[in-house]
Amino acid sequence: MSRYLPDLAPAAITDAVAAPLLEPHFGRGWWTGFLISLALTGVMVVSIVWLLWQGVGIWGVNTANVWGFALANYVWWIGIGNAGTLISAMLLLTRQRWRASVSRFAEAMTLFAAAIAGLFPILHLGRPWLFYWLVPYPDTMGVYPQWRSPLVWDFFAIASYLLFSLMFWYTGALPDFATMRDRARTRGRQVVFGLLAMGWRNSARHWKIYQSYYTAMAALGVPLVVSVHSVVGLDFAAGLMPGWQETIFPPYFVVGAMYSGFAMVVLLAAAIRRALGLQALITRAHFDVMGKVLLFGALVLSLSYASEWFFAWYAQEKADIYLVWWEFFGTYGPIYIAMLVCNCLIPQLFWFPLFRRSLPWIVGISILINVGMWLERILIVAVTPARGHLPAQWSIFWPTIWDWLLLAGSLGFFSLLFFLFVRLVPVASMHEVKARIHQEAAP
Repeated sequence: MSRYLPDLAPAAITDAVAAPLLEPHFGRGWWTGFLISLALTGVMVVSIVWLLWQGVGIWGVNTANVWGFALANYVWWIGIGNAGTLISAMLLLTRQRWRASVSRFAEAMTLFAAAIAGLFPILHLGRPWLFYWLVPYPDTMGVYPQWRSPLVWDFFAIASYLLFSLMFWYTGALPDFATMRDRARTRGRQVVFGLLAMGWRNSARHWKIYQSYYTAMAALGVPLVVSVHSVVGLDFAAGLMPGWQETIFPPYFVVGAMYSGFAMVVLLAAAIRRALGLQALITRAHFDVMGKVLLFGALVLSLSYASEWFFAWYAQEKADIYLVWWEFFGTYGPIYIAMLVCNCLIPQLFWFPLFRRSLPWIVGISILINVGMWLERILIVAVTPARGHLPAQWSIFWPTIWDWLLLAGSLGFFSLLFFLFVRLVPVASMHEVKARIHQEAAP
């Protein structure tokens, strides 16, 4: 038996995944986390209401840095969201056995993170109730969106990605919804899961259609994930500011998204494994292979940072050279050093199996990676406008309390959605785990 698959009978796998839904026991830990997340979600709502009432002036934005936390948080959240579908689609196409245990909640992470990411550009508009102006609808004035605006690119990127991710996640969950329908004891659960199962009968015809459609969706998903975060990278690369107009930005942002997203999957996997007692399904081997992926991401990011420094020197453009110097020794220098330590230096511990297979170590390093990637997004947004081509417009960005409250609230809302998710939907793909076990057992 593969080390990524549980040594359990198929019925035991179903029991382990279905029990939290069919026989829920909401312990003290769940209620504590849920209430904290609910409180933070309330903070997010208050922050948004106050923003709509007062305007974006409550944030730390200024004439030089008009993006601030809003766009940095958008890039960070969409990066986390990209990894879920990328993990599921790419690993399905490459037939990786360890995918089955983590794909369901990784795809849910995509839905939640992408939805939260979509809020930030809308709130940053200043008049968020007019966000529909970004859509090329046939209005009576004959006015269409500015197609050269990154806002329009982001709108179509997020909309298409959310729609695809929802379809991909729902398709993968269909057989499990049918299993829950057949095992449910109350009429309410039977009706709800029956509607979600859409008449799935576990027939050979259903499975044939399902496999063809699901594989085709995965094949479409990989280029979509790459394109979405390439668009986010082009938001910056299409500008003329020093440090932004680099052709490496689209692939660099794709790898950064995978990096932060995998780190978040590690954190969710560790929490779900412990809270729901799924040690048999999410094994230390899963953390070991995810640690290797994080190590790869750290190496690519280190190369990307080094290429930024090299090409600034090689081009001998004074603005680029000064920007690199200011990143290390300017106002944001300590934050930049902290980012390099979190993203590049500390993950090198994953060269050693001891750190990849130790849950405290891999969880702690994954937290630091997410902190480092958030710092990177902040620095991309804040450093260049603070030291652009025109010295007369140099201005330092410092966040206000409302910037921090909205960020904390979005984290609380994300965790709230996950607390509800683990109680309403099977967190692991039961049918896929059992299919993998059957394939391993076949002669």
